[in-house]
This record gives sequence, structure tokens and C-alpha cells, in this order.
Amino acid sequence: MSTAFDNPPAPLAAALAAPPAVSPSAAPATGPGTLADVRQIAERVRAWMRDNVMGRDDVIELVLIALFGDGHVLLEDYPGSGKTTLANALGNAISDDHSPEEADQRLPEFRRVQFTPDLLPSDITGVMVFDPDSGSFHFRRGPIFAYVLLVDEINRTTPKVQSALLEAMAEKQVTIDNTTHKLDKLFFVIATQNPLDAVGTYPLPLAQLDRFLFKIKMRHIERDAELEVLRTWGSLREPTRLPKVARTEIVDARRLIRQSVFVSPAVQECLVDIARSLRADKRVLQGVSTRSLVLAIPALQTLAMLRGRDFVAPEDIEHLVVPIFQHRMELVPGVEDVATVIHEVIKQPLDTLAKNALRGR
Repeated sequence: MSTAFDNPPAPLAAALAAPPAVSPSAAPATGPGTLADVRQIAERVRAWMRDNVMGRDDVIELVLIALFGDGHVLLEDYPGSGKTTLANALGNAISDDHSPEEADQRLPEFRRVQFTPDLLPSDITGVMVFDPDSGSFHFRRGPIFAYVLLVDEINRTTPKVQSALLEAMAEKQVTIDNTTHKLDKLFFVIATQNPLDAVGTYPLPLAQLDRFLFKIKMRHIERDAELEVLRTWGSLREPTRLPKVARTEIVDARRLIRQSVFVSPAVQECLVDIARSLRADKRVLQGVSTRSLVLAIPALQTLAMLRGRDFVAPEDIEHLVVPIFQHRMELVPGVEDVATVIHEVIKQPLDTLAKNALRGR
């Protein structure tokens, strides 16, 4: 969708770019060395997902931004929309590059957990098991110990189980019997919930929703893509021969994006002004959190990288503001279209951003 800030004029782009005197921090000794290298890594992951999921390019891009932005994704989808296939393709795109000496750190690339009302927190995080031979307890890892975790129908289990994910998503660790176990740096959650069937569900509290970088509302795919799914279903497919992406490449890419994509003070002011305007709007009962603004920065940096820039521009904010903010807000009764509220509120802060940037602020 074209916006007023697509292809910003040269003076605006120059004002938002990093000052020439400031050089980015040194790149990691291994892995990607430039943003062009990072884009190549991201495109390899995108190719894996597109090879397995048809008609979902917009969703794939947001998942890609969340992965390299070190966030998590909540998919509000219809049954049979391809969410498991998408998550599985993402997991299959990643290879574990731990050395043989680090075998104890190796994890499955992908795990899927079906949330049900009788699920227990230990079914996700793991449990202490008694070993009669040694006469001691040892920790048995749960499915949460993976690089990509698909949490299917997250709102069908109790709040007690839902809360088991809070520490993992925020701090990349779990605590069992007063012992903290670290998750991998790559740890990435894709959770799903069905918007059509509310029977037997437990709505996610705002504290849980706030852990997700994006909430993505999936719609049925286009007619041509759906026909292609039917044409290819059941046929023997050649195994995917695309090159995989090493776990370390993604972790290093995240670091390089933070170091090399400049976020101007004007962009930071714009985000704060948007948040404050949303909180003050009469249609909003509860506005967005400060955490959402913090999580928005790496997401905006990642989008700028994918667009071939080393600075965040107004078009990046306009593109991501709805998936970042829509699930963190509560509207007054009678107001249901959160996207419309957000789009109306951001106009003034974005105009101010453009004017301040052109003035050299």
C-alpha cells in the first residue's frame, strides 16, 4: 500500500539518517558484516517460508521482522489457514551450528504445543525427574526449549499455563524449583488463537498480550493462491534445496541491525507522541505501554534494513504501527475498529516528525 511517506524526499532522508561523524560499532568477528549481508540472510529465511506457504507474503514479512527484531508473534487466524506450516517452515530454515563439544546446548529447531484446558505449566517448561541410580533429581526439558515454538490455540488453556510463558518470552529463561534455566538467544514464539470460536477459551490478559511484538490478523488467501494450493496438494514435491540459515547468523544479524540502523531522536519523539495521543483519545480506555515503544525500535530497524536503508523513516512507523499497537489497547464500548483509531491518531505525530526532520531537529 502506497503511503505519503513512501520514497521520502532527499532532505527528509538526510535528516533522519545517522550523522556522518558517528560510525557504527564494530561488527561481530563471525557472521554478517554489513546490512547487505543481513538482508541476504533474511531473504533466505523468507524463501523457505514462501516455498511452503502460498499467498501469505504480508504475514511472512511481519514474521520475518519479528524474528530479526527479537520479538514474538500472535496470529489471530482461521482454522486451516497454514499457521502450522508457516511455523514449521521457519523452524526448518534454521540449522543448529553448535559444535560437538556443545552438544548439551543443542535444541530442536521447531516444537509445537497444543494448548488444552488440562495442560500443566510443567508440560511446557519441563519437570524435575528422580534418577534412582544416582539418587538425585535432574531436569528434563520441556518443549519450550527450542529455537522456534508454535503455541497453538493459546487461549484454550488456563491463565496459570498461559503465565508460564511470561518469563520465557520476556527474559528467555524459565524457573523450575527455584532454579533458573536459560533458553537460547534465538528463542522465538509464534502463538495462535481463533477469533471465531469463544467457547471454552480464556482471553489473554494484557500482561500476556504485551509480550507479543505483533498481533497479525490473518485472512483467507486470494483465489489464485487457493487454486494453486488445490493443484499442488497431494503431488510429490521435491525436497526443499534452499540453503539453511545457521542459528548464529540470525543472532549476529540481530546485533548488527541494532548497531547499524540509526534511529533519530525525532523518530523516538514521534513514537512517544503517538503513544500519548492514543492514551488521551476518548475512544481508548487503556493505551499502549512503554514496553511496546521499546519493542517497536528493533522492529522498525529491521523493516528499514529490509527496505535497503540504514535509518528509520516515517513510512516504517506507518507500516508497523497497527500490528504493534492494536492488541495492546482497550477501546470504549461501541468502538471496534482499532486500526481506524490508530491511523487517525498517528497523522499529527507523523506530520510533526516530517517537519522537525526537515528543520534539522
